[in-house]
Parts: sequence; C-alpha cells; structure tokens
Amino acid sequence: MPDTTPRSAGRGADLEALRERTRALCAGFPDAYWRETDRDRRYPQEFVDTLTAAGLLSVLVPPEYGGAGLGVTEASVVMEEINRSGGHSAACHAQMYTMAALLRHGSRALKDAYLPLIARGELRLQAFSVTEAAAGSDTTAIATTATRDGDDYVLTGHKNWTSRIAESDLALVLARTGERAADRTRGLTLFLLDLRRVRAQQPETLEVVPVRTMFNYATNQVHYRGVRVPADHVVGEVDAGFRYVIDGWNAERILLAAEAIGDGYWFVERAVAYATERQVFGRPIGANQGIQFPLADAYMKVRAADLARWEAARLFDAGQPCGAEANMAKHLASEASWAAANVALDTHGGNGFVDEYDVERKFRETRLYQVAPVSNNMIKAFVATKVLGLPRSY
Repeated sequence: MPDTTPRSAGRGADLEALRERTRALCAGFPDAYWRETDRDRRYPQEFVDTLTAAGLLSVLVPPEYGGAGLGVTEASVVMEEINRSGGHSAACHAQMYTMAALLRHGSRALKDAYLPLIARGELRLQAFSVTEAAAGSDTTAIATTATRDGDDYVLTGHKNWTSRIAESDLALVLARTGERAADRTRGLTLFLLDLRRVRAQQPETLEVVPVRTMFNYATNQVHYRGVRVPADHVVGEVDAGFRYVIDGWNAERILLAAEAIGDGYWFVERAVAYATERQVFGRPIGANQGIQFPLADAYMKVRAADLARWEAARLFDAGQPCGAEANMAKHLASEASWAAANVALDTHGGNGFVDEYDVERKFRETRLYQVAPVSNNMIKAFVATKVLGLPRSY
C-alpha cells in the first residue's frame, strides 16, 4: 500500500525513518507473541522494555532531559506502527499522552527530578488516574479528595479504569481540592504521584484491584486511603488541574486516533492478502466485487481519518487550539477502524473467528476506540455545542 506519511509537513523523511525504525522493532514481536499475551492477559513487558531501551517511549521528552524532543506527530507514528504491525499499543501509550500535562505545566523541579529518569527508561509514567464510577464522563463531578496537611496533600477516594498502575513508577492523579462551584472546572488539582514512595513507605494506603476485560488491557480499580503526596508534586496550580488534564486528553485523542488508524491499515492489509490467496470456485475471492468493494470502502475511510489525525497533530505541536480536531480525529479513526475490522472478518469468513488468524483478537482490541477515552456520542455532543454553537444538552 502507498506510504501515507505527509510530505507537506516538512519533515516527511524524518517521519518515515521513525516509522521504519518502529516497524523493525515491532517485527521482533510477531503475531504469536501478541496472541499469547492476550490469551494469558499478561502485560507485554518484553515489548515495552524494547521500545523503552530504543528511546521510542520518550520521544516527547526535551533533549535537555535526555529525550528526543519530538512532537505528538512523531509519537503518533510510533503508536500507529505498533498497531499496524499487529501489536497492541495500549501497553505503553500512556507514557506518551501523560507527558503533555507534565511538560507544559509541571514545575522545573518536577521536570528536573523525573524527566531524565523517564528518558533513560529508569522510571515509567504509565498511569493516568482520573475516571470515577459515579462521575463517568463528567470529570468535573469526581469525588476523590486531596486535603492539605502540612507539607503534604492526603489523597482519599476511588478511581476506576486506572490502567497500568501496577506496571508504573509514577501516576498522574486528579483530585478535588475545592468545592464544585459555578465554574465546574475549578477546584480540581493534578498530582504527580511517586508510586515507589507509596509502595515503600505507605503500602496500606493504596489498593489496586485488577479488572479483567475482553482484551488484554492491564486496567484496574484503585482505592486511595490517605495516600500522602508532597505539596511540591502538584502539577501547575492548585485548583486548576482540569485545564492541564485537557492537554493530556487532546494528546490522548490524537495518539489513540493513530492507533485506530494503525488497526485500520492492519485489517485492510490482512484482508487484502487473504482475499488474494484464498481460492474458491477456482479463483481468488478478491476477484469478486462483493469482496473488493467493501475493502476499497474501508481503505478510503481509514485514509480520510488519517488526514484528520495529521491535522490535529500539527495543531497540537504548534501550540494552537485543537480540541475539536483531536476529538474529530479520534471519532473518525475509531469508526474507520471498526468498519475495517468488520470487513476483514467478513473477508476471512469462518477463519476470522479462529485465533491463529489474529483477526478476532484485533477485532476485540479496536472496538475500544469507539468508547474510550471518550465515547463517540460525547464527541458528537462536543462538536455540536463547541463547534456548531448548538445549545448544551447536559
């Protein structure tokens, strides 16, 4: 299939080199590896270690801290290629998108203390602890509190969908430090939690409960029972954390759009290969328009979503507002990957349900993008009210 790297970005050759480098590393982890980790719900530690050692998970860290100093555009290429290779980037994507809040709003002391260690692969920042069961998509309604006590804040509450916290050394945690007022976005504070310190000094204050899902995601419920966090580990200003989380959300939406696009290309490529090789009635099934047309349609949808991803990433890296573009890219990419997944399953017929073909595994994995990190209906509500100016429904 043709190269889809945008040349007009002025750094097409560098992006393609990064793409090839990522692809080469992913080649060391074939389908059988991902099949086994999915079956056992095992964290793909070997894969994450390989990417970490290669510096691919610290591409956003500035050079003065030992990172590559690249943008979300480049990070999205890494995420896309992981999924396009048949892997599952959920194992490591948080280290990319959590960087936005820390890099843009963290104090110099926090960045000096942690970014070099992250860049060297000695620390992992893989957990983003925001969502709560009662609040759901209404993040401003979270109830986890952080109360000032001397030089510390004390975290108390419950979070769900806090993924990879067991595999992380650090976590970003959003908690309530003020009352919910007319401006619902105020009163929330973002903390950088050093999990090493908690595990060593106050393990009884942190309970992690694994949650088994329909695919291998390493997610958990987390109970904070008086976890102490130094006051100097506040990211940005107290009570202003919601705005910082949005930076992380925009990066997250762009990166997950790239992951869905990687899935979309994988589904199309696998289906095309199967349709070319599979012989029925004396000819390849790919000669039939009933196979050709759905595949062509799926490919065009993925390519169109890809263009939206590049635009959102360009705006983010330029420091320009990109909430609408990031959300739309995620929506379009998730819909395109799901369409491609269904076409790939149809093309494979009964074999699509057999694990050795890997379609059923990727089918389960790509379904996530329509509901996380935000449901597509919420994105439609965002576009309707924030872009089109229609009245709010909630």
